[in-house]
Amino acid sequence: MDTTHLISIQQFCKHYQVPITFISALQEYELVEITITETDQFIKTTQLNNVEKMMRLHYDLDINLEGIDAIYNLLQQVEKLQGEVLNLRNKLNTYE
Repeated sequence: MDTTHLISIQQFCKHYQVPITFISALQEYELVEITITETDQFIKTTQLNNVEKMMRLHYDLDINLEGIDAIYNLLQQVEKLQGEVLNLRNKLNTYE
C-alpha cells in the first residue's frame, strides 16, 4: 500500500501529545477517515488541518465531541452555500 499521503496515527498522537482514543472517537463521529493496514492505522495528510482544528476545539476550548460534530456539519453547510452563492453570482454576471 502506498503511504506517501498518509501519516501514522501513533506518530501524529505522539507529536501532538494527544491520546489515540481521541482520533478513534473522531472516526466514530465520522469526522476523520482512518486507513488501516496490516501493521498500522493512518490518516490522510489532507485531513491534518481539520484534525488540528478539532484538537484545538476540544482541548483548548473544551468542546465535547458532539459539539465538534455539530460545528463541522454547520461549517460544511456554510461552505456549500458559499459555493452556491458564488455560482449564482457568476451566472448573474453573465446576464448583466
